[in-house]
Amino acid sequence: MSASTPDSPLLPDFVTVIPAGGVGSRLWPLSQPHRPKFLLDLLGTGATLIQDTVSRVQPLSQRVIVVTGERHADAVAAQVDVPRENLVTEPTPRDSMAAIALAAAVIERRWGARVMGSFAADHIIPDAGAFRATVVEAARAAEDGKVVVIGIEPTEPSTGFGYIEMGESLAGDARHVVAFTEKPDAETAAAMLERGGFAWNAGMFVVRTDVLLGHLDRLQPALAAGAREIAAAWDGPDRAAVVARVWPTLTRIAIDHAIAEPVAAEGGVAVVPASFEWHDVGDFDSLAELSGAGAAAVSIARDGAVAMVGARGAVVVGGTKPVVVVGVDDAVVVESDEAILVTVRSAAQRVKDAAGALETA
Repeated sequence: MSASTPDSPLLPDFVTVIPAGGVGSRLWPLSQPHRPKFLLDLLGTGATLIQDTVSRVQPLSQRVIVVTGERHADAVAAQVDVPRENLVTEPTPRDSMAAIALAAAVIERRWGARVMGSFAADHIIPDAGAFRATVVEAARAAEDGKVVVIGIEPTEPSTGFGYIEMGESLAGDARHVVAFTEKPDAETAAAMLERGGFAWNAGMFVVRTDVLLGHLDRLQPALAAGAREIAAAWDGPDRAAVVARVWPTLTRIAIDHAIAEPVAAEGGVAVVPASFEWHDVGDFDSLAELSGAGAAAVSIARDGAVAMVGARGAVVVGGTKPVVVVGVDDAVVVESDEAILVTVRSAAQRVKDAAGALETA
């Protein structure tokens, strides 16, 4: 792959895939099934998460494909500068493998085998240049037939992310992947960081489409066949009928379990370590941290005043009425058109149960 010039994209034969799915239930009531978090401007920067993602990846290639739910297609089209024919829509969620496999199969049908990169629509990466440089390195490793993951340098023994155990060096910055570890407990995470040689798994994959689909042919043959069948009809008049018949039969499985873990056990996965700042804004605790919450209150996307009495570190999101937090440290107060949430940062993971609690109230 050629290097960039001022007048050409970084990777002319590269195709970027942006899976835009998931509700973000731990960010309720901001994030809702009809308004998932990738459509939100969580930090009040003027750009939604998917807009920021598309802006970050577009210099990598002339072709960007967004995979999203049918119910979100119009909203995505209104927010991002991606041709409508490059919005690949899912009638229902089938987890990440089905979405990425369909995108890979559509890419091959349209343009032949290509190196593709899959990057989630709801991550925050402030240094876009460092991100793109890492992707270029990953694309080089992918050309050699590896499934390549981008590993984030851990900043703490987090229990919220999966981990990648890195082995010997390969070409360039790439290293062999020894194994993947699901979200560990605190003791295991601390031991990993003390030992060294581990990276966070951010769910970013770079791989040749023929390599990805070839692994699926072996490991998930029914899913591979279904994705190819849908892709064959995607740009024709029979798309709706084929999707309606085949999509519900596709195995519901994450790409980590379908491809990354078994192929790593065979020695076919590489990792490119990255030191750029990366955030998966999964709950209000991480949003508060990213917003710089300290002793003072933080106000996001709101006009009303915020004050504290005998409290510190409040985060108040949305709404127009003044909010006063009395005697509660690290409070989180969130107002949307649908509901008001009051919690504390230490309970942020439990917010995923909030909508269900209302239904049974």
